[in-house]
Amino acid sequence: MAEGGLTTDLRSSPHLKQATTVEDIMRNVVYALLPVCAWAIYAFGLSVLLLLVTTTLVCIASEALFCRLANRPSTIGDWSIVITGLLLALTLPPGFPLWMAAVAAFVAVGLGKALFGGLGYNVMNPALVGRAFVQAAFPVAITTWTPPFLPGRFSELIPSTLTLPFTKPEPVVDWIEQNRIDAFTGATPLALQKFEQITTPVADLLTGTIAGSAGETSALIILLGGIYLAARKMLDWRIPVGVLLGAVLVSLPMWLLDAGRYPDPLFVLLSGGLMLGAVFMASDMVGSPVTPSGVWIYALFIGALTVIIRLFGGLTEGVMYAILLGNVISPLISRVTQPRIFGEEGKR
Repeated sequence: MAEGGLTTDLRSSPHLKQATTVEDIMRNVVYALLPVCAWAIYAFGLSVLLLLVTTTLVCIASEALFCRLANRPSTIGDWSIVITGLLLALTLPPGFPLWMAAVAAFVAVGLGKALFGGLGYNVMNPALVGRAFVQAAFPVAITTWTPPFLPGRFSELIPSTLTLPFTKPEPVVDWIEQNRIDAFTGATPLALQKFEQITTPVADLLTGTIAGSAGETSALIILLGGIYLAARKMLDWRIPVGVLLGAVLVSLPMWLLDAGRYPDPLFVLLSGGLMLGAVFMASDMVGSPVTPSGVWIYALFIGALTVIIRLFGGLTEGVMYAILLGNVISPLISRVTQPRIFGEEGKR
């Protein structure tokens, strides 16, 4: 259209610069998770490799089964179920028995996803649903840790890995002593700080030379994965930033009040599963709010609640429950923070 010597090109909406499908986003999330998985395998060995394979294959098989039972088209090809399997394994201890991991994967898909109608309808993050189930069902196994970089990690498995259902595994402590690791206490950095006021050096938290769940040890690799997704506009950067900010807002005053008892904010951000949860789980598009202000409220809530559980609860870690509760209240947050329609007189 020409007007006053100027030419304008008017086109109908939507004005999209590029077409990005769900499959593209999910595939890139898998790409971002691969370095985390590779580091977990390098640090803990063959047991973690089998753990990742088990949870992923069981998740895929369960997804196919539930789609068939519900007479729905299979959603295996969109990569979302692969993300569930990988994330679930990364939240488990390196020597977690494989049969328990299979149970967790089946529950993650069945209760966390299929029960609500499948892809896009789940209320909570499926991987965390599976993890929460096995934490309640197998409390000893879920809190049994092994140190990283054992000499025989690529030639033998952690004894508990191949434990048969309802049998008692070989004590991991004896196996650790056989590998000549005498100084290992069996505690994660969070447990050491909470019960013994011992703070793990920041360098160890960044690089992942610590005990913990398979994928939570290296905060630096997780952060790089988040930057990759945000740069490709496949991650709402406000969610991980808001989660970390919420954690700082609660931990900083407590640290200033009593530095001998409470950890400093940097330790809070880099330790445990906070970084993994903030980048790859709280940011789940299905379980997070859709409004801009709602995203900030949701993220700040998760970060703050995580620290409250850590400092004042009986558990050393609280990110799993914080994210699940955030998922539950996400629809309410979206509803309350809906912007007013132009010309609307007011809400009834």
